[in-house]
Amino acid sequence: MAMAMAPTAVVCPCSGLRASPRARPSLRSSFFGSSAASCARERVAMMPGRRGGALSVRCGGAFIPAEHRWMYEGIESLGPDIWNKTWYPKASDHENVKKQWYVVDAADKRLGRLASTIAIYIRGKNLPTYTPSVDMGAYVIVVNAEKVAVTGKKRTQKVYRRHSGRPGGLKVETFDQLQKRIPERIVEHAVRGMLPKGRLGRRLFTHLKVFKGPEHPHIAQQPKPLPIMDKRINIVQ
Repeated sequence: MAMAMAPTAVVCPCSGLRASPRARPSLRSSFFGSSAASCARERVAMMPGRRGGALSVRCGGAFIPAEHRWMYEGIESLGPDIWNKTWYPKASDHENVKKQWYVVDAADKRLGRLASTIAIYIRGKNLPTYTPSVDMGAYVIVVNAEKVAVTGKKRTQKVYRRHSGRPGGLKVETFDQLQKRIPERIVEHAVRGMLPKGRLGRRLFTHLKVFKGPEHPHIAQQPKPLPIMDKRINIVQ
């Protein structure tokens, strides 16, 4: 009758410690500590056993070779690492109630140049804390949307297409026709194309408020005039 052989302990080659084959593996890294030489974290080396199992060997701070540990001795005396901490905006940095509101008059302003300026402030690219994946921008109110201007023959050649979803449901109308029917949609369409595509873009689009005529219902937000640096935005110079 063959007797079962008891599992033997394995000696770690780097530390000389004896490890049991039933030792529980640890996934913790030795880099999470003050220094590599004095780190109390443990490393697990897996070795194949006779019966197909694995023998675990625990090595104290063996992630870094012994000949390289001198480079990390005394590193805790340098203090915390302040250079490798990337700033990322918190929830309190982009609350909607704290966002700035702007208002701009679209009368006699070029559509494309106006839309690009609005998109910059809605995205927050004018801020030093701009983050591409976070809503850091402001709210923009556009009045007199029916007076926005285009150059060349765009009034008759620029077309807007929409589809009802049914066969043969394609609708096409020119810039002049849409301006007479729904002038707000022209500015909204131009700005939407300059915003990100996805959840962030859909949320940023809600920050655009377009109105026909000089009046708007957002007086309580105390909007400021939208700063426009483009000198060629006006049709009449």
